[in-house]
Amino acid sequence: MSIDSGYQSPTVSVAAELPDGADDSTAAAVLIVPVVSDDDRAALAATEPALAAEAVSEIETGLRALGATGATDQVHRLVVASLPAGSVLTVGLGESRDAWSPDAVRRAAGTAARALNGAASVITTLSGLPGTGVVGAAVEGLILGAYRFTDFRSDKTAPKDAGLGAITALSAASSAQREAEHATAVATAVATARDFVNTPPSHLYPAEFARRAAALAEDAGLEVEVLDETALADAGYGGVIGVGQGSSRPPRLVRLIHRPPTGTKPKRVALVGKGITFDTGGISIKPAANMHHMTSDMAGAAAVIATVVLAARLQLPIDVIATVPMAENMPSSTAQRPGDVLTQYGGTTVEVLNTDAEGRLVLADAIVRACEDDPDYLIETSTLTGAQTVALGTRTPGVMGSEEFRDRVAAISQAVGENGWPMPLPDELREELKSTVADLANVSGQRFAGMSVAGVFLREFVAEDVQWAHIDVAGPAYNSGSPWAYTPKGGTGVPTRTMIAALEDIAAHG
Repeated sequence: MSIDSGYQSPTVSVAAELPDGADDSTAAAVLIVPVVSDDDRAALAATEPALAAEAVSEIETGLRALGATGATDQVHRLVVASLPAGSVLTVGLGESRDAWSPDAVRRAAGTAARALNGAASVITTLSGLPGTGVVGAAVEGLILGAYRFTDFRSDKTAPKDAGLGAITALSAASSAQREAEHATAVATAVATARDFVNTPPSHLYPAEFARRAAALAEDAGLEVEVLDETALADAGYGGVIGVGQGSSRPPRLVRLIHRPPTGTKPKRVALVGKGITFDTGGISIKPAANMHHMTSDMAGAAAVIATVVLAARLQLPIDVIATVPMAENMPSSTAQRPGDVLTQYGGTTVEVLNTDAEGRLVLADAIVRACEDDPDYLIETSTLTGAQTVALGTRTPGVMGSEEFRDRVAAISQAVGENGWPMPLPDELREELKSTVADLANVSGQRFAGMSVAGVFLREFVAEDVQWAHIDVAGPAYNSGSPWAYTPKGGTGVPTRTMIAALEDIAAHG
């Protein structure tokens, strides 16, 4: 696998029915089947195509012997003589339903994938559950649940198997092939974003991040522009230069542009993502405990890069222009100091009261530059504030911005299972950002409403006629706890699925 060309996902195929007999392709495969709780006993969930009655009886007998209940996320491994697969993996869905939501299926598929123990090939009937979008959800969940990042493991600790390489989704739906192909593309983009986040800062510093982003974009046919530290200084990107000046590894700004074939004027969407490849806090240094998690402070940039590349590969009929600032925030004799004043791109001056509130400084530069492209919409994302986790926890992004578009993006996020929640930008918070020496201060003097204060700061740089949404993923972008459903430990890829779904929604509805 090379991050220059993106994550290499398993091959995915669709079949209308289970093969009659075992051959080389099925004998070692694991058949994943969903089970539900029926009077506190596990029973096979109804799927189309359905398994033969003999196989159903064998599976349910085995589950009874194991005391299985069909509870959500409960898994069991069985050998079933009447089936062509090498083994059966059951995954619990909880109480039976007439129709299943995509995220319930996606989570079950992810749980199953994490329990495969190195199986190279799977066949699944999760894709045949009743409900809309279940084929795509099953494929997404399997790819994302099977994801692993092993680039920095030696032979001593690297997995001995190659991991999941092939998925067969069983479904009789006419849309199954199209759903599976789309889900594979989306899951591959999410995995690419995860790879970026999981690459350590020793190997992913601004210049290298820019190189890898450019390689990935060029492979997808995007227009690419990279500004180095000299070009950034000459053009007046004071925020990016100020944040990056304390590091021996200078900053970059990357522009990636997808344009559809010529024709009627398409809608134009600007994407902006924070790319702080490591954040010590600068002179306002962070506590040592858990500082290593700040390898994820470029998760917004990773998601934006993966999204614009996917937009090109899906050939979306809209302009998508990504502006991605990249810097490393380090303390040194050249670092910016609390009390310094910098001039952002576009001319606004900012008093830097806290050098650990650096993300908004690089984003402000990028937002102004993005708005020069006259977009109809601006979507930007970052690990913006620790206050996001205080308000919403580690799994729920906060969505801020112009109210109509904010609510639209939040609804889309909830629909795809990333669960963004709309947050307000009260006008009175603008008073908290007044400076005695500059146009703005980068933080307020109060502890309250930290996420909204940061959003109010960013709003100052958004052009008035642009519909705008910011997605704060400080917690959801990086899972420092145990794996769950289709979410591994480490980079999660959030909010890639939200952004690509928002682009598709704009392409479809304007």
